[in-house]
Amino acid sequence: MKKITVYTILPDNENFEIISAYLWELDPAGIEEVDTGLRLYFDAEHDPGEDAITATLEEIKASGQINDFQIMTQVIENRNWNEDWEKNISVINVSDDLVIKPTFKEYTPVGNELILTIDPKMSFGTGEHQTTKLMLLALKKYLHGGEKVLDAGTGSGILAIGAVKLGAASAIAFDNDDWCYDNGIENCRLNEVADKVEIRTCELNDISETNFDLILANIQKNILNQIAGGLADRTKSGGILLLSGLLGDDMEEVTDMYTRHGFTFIEVTEMQEWRMIALKRN
Repeated sequence: MKKITVYTILPDNENFEIISAYLWELDPAGIEEVDTGLRLYFDAEHDPGEDAITATLEEIKASGQINDFQIMTQVIENRNWNEDWEKNISVINVSDDLVIKPTFKEYTPVGNELILTIDPKMSFGTGEHQTTKLMLLALKKYLHGGEKVLDAGTGSGILAIGAVKLGAASAIAFDNDDWCYDNGIENCRLNEVADKVEIRTCELNDISETNFDLILANIQKNILNQIAGGLADRTKSGGILLLSGLLGDDMEEVTDMYTRHGFTFIEVTEMQEWRMIALKRN
C-alpha cells in the first residue's frame, strides 16, 4: 500500500491559519488542525522533506508569527484522508447572497443566493479561509460585467469561477500544481462555467495574454512581491488588481512594491488578521 509522510507541527502559539498559509506553499496533500498544532500530509512523490518544512517554519519564525516550534515525522499507510477531512467542511455564507457549497453537503438556496459549488480535494481555496472570502467580497464590488479576468495561483479555481458567475466574460486561472489543475477543471464543470474559465498549469511568465480588466492574486507576500512586474505587465490601463494572502505587517511593503510598478492604491479590507488590497493600474 502507498505510504504517506505526516509532519506534525507544534508551534508555541495558536496562529494556525497564518502558519497554514505559509505551509500550503509546500503543496501538501492536506493540512489538518489538531489540538496543539497542525498535521501536513504528503505522498512520496510530493514530500519536500523535513529540511524544507523546517526552512518554512524558520521563515514564519523570522516574521514574528511564532517564537519556537517542534516537528514530528511519521510514515504511515495511506487511506482516504479526504473522507476524514470532509467531515469538518461546511457550507459557507460569504455574504447575504453568496454561498459556497461543498459537493458533499446538502443545501437549499434561499432567495437569490448565488451558489458556488466546490469539490475542494484539499486544495487551498475552499472558501473557509478569510483571504478567499475577502477576495470574493471584493469581486462583488469591482466586477461590473463583461470583464476579462486573470486568477494567479488559482488553487481550487474558486475565484475565477466566482468572477464569471458574478458577471465576468471570461477568466484564465493558473497554478503550478497538478492537483489544482484537475480540481479546477472539475469545479468549472460543476458550476457550468467550463466554456468561460480556462484552467492552466503554468507560471505567470507563461501567460502570454495581456490587457486583463481584473487580476486576482491570493498568494503569500513573498510571491506577490516577486511577480509584481509580471502582474503589472498584464493589467490594462485602468484595470483593477486585487491582492490577498496578506497580514497587517505586510501592507506597507506590498503597497510600496506595487505603486512602484504603476499602480495606485484604492483601499484595504480586512477580516481578522488578514488583509486584501485593491489597486488600479495607471
